[in-house]
Amino acid sequence: MRTIAVLAFDGMSPFHLSVPCLVFADWGEGRYDVQVFAEHPGRLRTNAGFDLHVDRDLAVLETADVVILPSWEPHLPASEQLLDAIRAAHRRGATVVGLCLGAYLVAASGIADGREVVTHWYWADDLQSRHDGIRVRADVLWSDHGDVVTSAGTASSLDCCLHLVRSHHGVEVAQRLARRIVVAPHRSGSQAQYIPVPVAPDPSDDVIEKAMVWARERLDQPVSLDEWAAAVALSRRTFTRQFRARTGMSGQAWLLRQRVDRARLLLETTDHPIERVATASGFGSSAALRHHFHQLLGTTPQRHRQDFGTPAKHLAPAPA
Repeated sequence: MRTIAVLAFDGMSPFHLSVPCLVFADWGEGRYDVQVFAEHPGRLRTNAGFDLHVDRDLAVLETADVVILPSWEPHLPASEQLLDAIRAAHRRGATVVGLCLGAYLVAASGIADGREVVTHWYWADDLQSRHDGIRVRADVLWSDHGDVVTSAGTASSLDCCLHLVRSHHGVEVAQRLARRIVVAPHRSGSQAQYIPVPVAPDPSDDVIEKAMVWARERLDQPVSLDEWAAAVALSRRTFTRQFRARTGMSGQAWLLRQRVDRARLLLETTDHPIERVATASGFGSSAALRHHFHQLLGTTPQRHRQDFGTPAKHLAPAPA
């Protein structure tokens, strides 16, 4: 069980506080001990017309495995007491997570100096102007450096928290949790924060969504770009342009991540040989699977199975 410390502060948005509590406490399947804390415990106002009462103080950071800073007020100077507690937790080995404007606290603490930090696109220029030692990203959903994780706003905070669950407990647990919350089970951190072209209100008219569904149904088969575009009646050039605008990445990069996720799920929920997992995921050979698995996840299929394989196998049989 991991201890998750979540910061609350006077005047915060209850939505931002609720996101990590929803993922890790309400639906965390008993795998997390969530502790909400405040620099000054007691009665805290929210910006939604009601108050909160928080009992825990900064002492929880002394033992937390993950410290989540779910938001912040950009015009509110962070005290040295709070920043010192964040730095101390980070030095001790805790993962520090800045969701949305929580990136302001991550940046102010200095723990991300020399690296990139993600925040809501609206505030990205302001955050960059305050901190020369970091690179602020406004074009992706989240960024994970292992010890420091940051995300954009609102729904991407959910994506980031689900990413942490996936890292801690594997794909199957994260997908099960996502189904309960009724959100997409996985959106890559490299996906664009916002879509620069309108998305049709009727999903049936969203050709890129249709293309995604078509490809997911054929992950065990070779998929050429021309065949993929033709499946939704688009030219290769138009399909490539619209797919990148919709997802923030190329079709082939997206497809590779889908194949890796399929392989992860099969490794966790079946005892099929690695070669069969590779075939069912569309990699063709165990060597190709190992290469892409290590490239994207920094580990091997065998190690992933050891870390996340379920005792009860054959929960998700591989396609024939």
